[in-house]
Amino acid sequence: MNMRSPAPTVAALAVAVLAVSSSAPLIAFAAAPALAIAFWRNSLATVALTPIALGPRRAEVRRAVRGRAGMFCVLAGLALAVHFATWMPSVQLGSVATATALVATQPVWQGLIAAAQGRRPNAAGWLGIGLAVAGAAWATGVDLGVSAQAVFADVLALLGAIAAAVYTALGERARTELSTTTYTWICYGTCAVVLLAVCLVGGVRLSGYDSHTWAAILAIVAGAQLLGHSMFNYALQHVSATTVSVLILLEVPGAALIAWWWLGQAPRADSLPGLVLLLAGVAVVVLQRASFQVLRR
Repeated sequence: MNMRSPAPTVAALAVAVLAVSSSAPLIAFAAAPALAIAFWRNSLATVALTPIALGPRRAEVRRAVRGRAGMFCVLAGLALAVHFATWMPSVQLGSVATATALVATQPVWQGLIAAAQGRRPNAAGWLGIGLAVAGAAWATGVDLGVSAQAVFADVLALLGAIAAAVYTALGERARTELSTTTYTWICYGTCAVVLLAVCLVGGVRLSGYDSHTWAAILAIVAGAQLLGHSMFNYALQHVSATTVSVLILLEVPGAALIAWWWLGQAPRADSLPGLVLLLAGVAVVVLQRASFQVLRR
């Protein structure tokens, strides 16, 4: 960490963790279909970024649309739509704690994507993957005794994690040429259009919610969608990406505690060992990837 400005950086990280931790409880609280919430969070975030994207970044947006970077932005937006269309329903169908923990396996799938591209994990990486998979199996096995709906929610959360890994891999390609604002504007916009089409075809209600639900949707947009990611990006100027990646894992206990306090969703005691094992495995994967990158330099 840059010791010249530790207080702002620590504050930014605290705000970011709290912002992303609030996402799943707010989704569970909102009296609206998960797909509709996913559409609104992406469309409103796109609207918020439009003055910058079509103002100072207009020339860059034009170049992106004409080149390969724009294609990767669109593909990333499609993957993000799949992520939201699977993970967000899992939060409403199952428990906040389990859904958040399972979607946190994204770095594991990211590692497997890297392995398929020829960048194979080392022994520590495979150990982390094994621990995370075992933890996910434990948590899902516990849900087998709860209901078929809980197991379905677990499967959706895992699919959401895989889609998030694909989204990140495509975004990595796009970000080599584009700024964060241009990339996210095209990506979020694509995601919103896809989710709108899905909602219209599926007859998902997009309006008519009560004021509490609209407040929850706006809180998700301002918090997890814009503020959380922005604060993490700010912190990257002062701390390593590995530190940020590990801190993001605090979303899991953070979301569980908020859901327990606010929604009365106490985590199931028999699933806790599996969730702890899962998080330990993800942490090992994140740390070994950072070590590999340092050794390559």
